[in-house]
Amino acid sequence: QVQLVESGGGLVQAGDSLKLSCAASGRTFSKYNMGWFRQAPGKEREFVAAITWSGGGTSYADSVKGRFTISRDNAKNTVYLQMNNLKPEDTAVYYCATPKRPYATRRDEYDYWGQGTPVTVSS
Repeated sequence: QVQLVESGGGLVQAGDSLKLSCAASGRTFSKYNMGWFRQAPGKEREFVAAITWSGGGTSYADSVKGRFTISRDNAKNTVYLQMNNLKPEDTAVYYCATPKRPYATRRDEYDYWGQGTPVTVSS
């Protein structure tokens, strides 16, 4: 089993940057592919980005491509989401999770989830 704890969310203005962190504990973190999702008020939880266990492969939703970067530090058991040029439509609660396969984009393909960290982007 894996425990995931997100942090780094907050209130920012459009155009600003934030870096989210997801700290993992439990089973060997370095063996896990990882992903980020987000859920805006009244909307379905949606895929944001994913990274392979080695960090050598990444994928992104079209809506964040070129603005967000997923990375990981296996020595620190942590995965990150660098978010640049934030827009009001990026406002959501952001979750990290462990996928059952690399580059998974569907919510039902992920098993362990963190509690989420809220991000609010004002215009």
